[in-house]
Amino acid sequence: MSLYRNSIWFLKGIHEYTRKGYENAAQRFVEKDLDVSVAGRSFMITGANSGIGKATAIAIAKRGGVIHMVCRNKDKAEEARGEIIRETSNKEIHLHILDLSEPRKVWEFAEAFKKKYKSLNVLVNNAGSMVTQREVNSDGLEKSFATNTLGVYILTKSLIPLLEKSSEPRVITVSSGGMLVQKLRTGNLQSERGRFDGTKVYAQNKRQQVVMTEQWSKVHDTVHFSAMHPGWADTPAVAAVRPDFYRSMQDKLRSAEQGADTAVWLALSPAARATPSGRFYQDRRMVSAHLPLAWTHSPGEREQKFMVLLEEMAQTFQPH
Repeated sequence: MSLYRNSIWFLKGIHEYTRKGYENAAQRFVEKDLDVSVAGRSFMITGANSGIGKATAIAIAKRGGVIHMVCRNKDKAEEARGEIIRETSNKEIHLHILDLSEPRKVWEFAEAFKKKYKSLNVLVNNAGSMVTQREVNSDGLEKSFATNTLGVYILTKSLIPLLEKSSEPRVITVSSGGMLVQKLRTGNLQSERGRFDGTKVYAQNKRQQVVMTEQWSKVHDTVHFSAMHPGWADTPAVAAVRPDFYRSMQDKLRSAEQGADTAVWLALSPAARATPSGRFYQDRRMVSAHLPLAWTHSPGEREQKFMVLLEEMAQTFQPH
């Protein structure tokens, strides 16, 4: 059954997630959706120094947005910041150094940001971590979960009050089509049991992000929440972590700009703001967060239990 599901997902990917899939989808895009100026609006983008995050930052900066880059590597981030300023002629590009896998630092950063800045209109959760071997951070947390799930949870939760005070607030989380073959689990969150499979762990984290998006939208109705699948994009992360896939698919992969397109649309477009909150998007369109036969659906009780577990875990790292 697992092989069947993976085959269905891969065939879907060949058809929809490649550069050709984007070009086909783009024929129905409404050009004026992104014909906007966002001067004065502020955008926080995690992992904005390369790939989809950087492409998102450039697209928004070109339209006048104030950009807050949240990055782990200071040298790479400063280089990317300079490139974004030169390419867009927008000097409102602010850099913040943060390792999302360190929950205490995420709390501290978010609380300091709220004190320093009076508004945040859009948060783009883009930074991600996929590793081939199980690694733990200084708190003993498995790094993929700490970055992709707990870090996103803490950052978003802490910034929601600031978002709610700002005009037309939005939260966009860059997920992955890999989550389509994962059902939410509430046990073994740290991947301590069984053989560690970095690709499956990453896909599970991306399912968790979709669930978080859905659950947040039910509680915070003034913020527009969304998760999106960028397709299979040619980014440094893909090349580094999945070299075999990258080599075999390189000529079919989307550009980083094509991968970022839906995130940019969700962050900027009035049309996107008018869609229902809490949904999953691909190529500027709401799509199902589940493959046919819906085996990945979880009962509401499991999703709520997952959110409680995250909250309890997050609270143990909150500074007092």
